[in-house]
Amino acid sequence: MKRREDLTAPRAAGRVGVSYDSDTFGRFSESIANFLGTARFLVWQTVVITLWILFNTVVPARLQFDPWDRGLVLLTLVLSIQASYAAPLILLAQSRQERRDRVTAQTDRAVAERTQADTEFLAREIAGVRLTISDMVTGEAFDDRLDRLTDVVERLATRVEVLTSNDDADADADADDNSADSSSDGTADQVRDSR
Repeated sequence: MKRREDLTAPRAAGRVGVSYDSDTFGRFSESIANFLGTARFLVWQTVVITLWILFNTVVPARLQFDPWDRGLVLLTLVLSIQASYAAPLILLAQSRQERRDRVTAQTDRAVAERTQADTEFLAREIAGVRLTISDMVTGEAFDDRLDRLTDVVERLATRVEVLTSNDDADADADADDNSADSSSDGTADQVRDSR
């Protein structure tokens, strides 16, 4: 027995038969299944069967190809063959549609997960922006704070003026006391000198 060079793949059984492109055959079977599921097909089938039966009952016996007295054997055979081919073709079309639906569902699921992740990211970003904006001073709040600050500065200025005027008054009083003390000291000095 000859040794194979590629041992990674299992050995294929020797097939005898017809090779075909499964995708092309699948598209062909879907087209037939789609046609079999239409009202047009039912109308055409009804017309053909009606003509078949009328021809084989009304026409003289020597021209009939599927006589009524033998039970329309050929018509039964044709309908059986049609049914035997239609069922697998419909099943094949359904399985291809199921595979497409599965791929579509996986794609939709991936898109939904990505959309959910993007939505959560945007929600976090919006929350961060809201927090940043709430820390910022708005024009109205800035005006209120400026008004309060102005009031405080005005009160401080008033107190400084009061304190300054009190200091001036105290300084004048001290100066008067000093001058009075110096005048009383001068008078006492004169009294001593006179003695």
